[in-house]
Amino acid sequence: MKIQGQMFIWLSFFMLAMAIVYGVWSKEPVGTTALFLTFGLAMMIGFYLAFTARRVDVGPQDEKEADVADDAGEVGFFSPHSWQPFALALGGALAFLGIIFGWWLFFFSLPVVLIGLFGWFFEYYRGEAQNQ
Repeated sequence: MKIQGQMFIWLSFFMLAMAIVYGVWSKEPVGTTALFLTFGLAMMIGFYLAFTARRVDVGPQDEKEADVADDAGEVGFFSPHSWQPFALALGGALAFLGIIFGWWLFFFSLPVVLIGLFGWFFEYYRGEAQNQ
């Protein structure tokens, strides 16, 4: 976390310099305000990360000899042969098309989304998986 805090603090100083240059050069208040707010937000994140880094143990990202695999954790379990994500994606696509073309299509997509969602959620609680 120490290196991320330093990166955000340096980014905030860069944004401060760009805000000053942009404000003097363009005399445009909205963009200048946005850049100054970006400076403030980056400084808050950088200060928080640098402040918190003193209280936690050194992570793999702070060691120069660390490998990418040192920071890898549990990825999770994914169903190898599930059709439920396809049904959920199809229902979601129909729902967004319903917003574009008409709300009537949205109402037809709702059962497809619910079937995909409930099927994905209860996939291992029925059928062959229940007998194991």
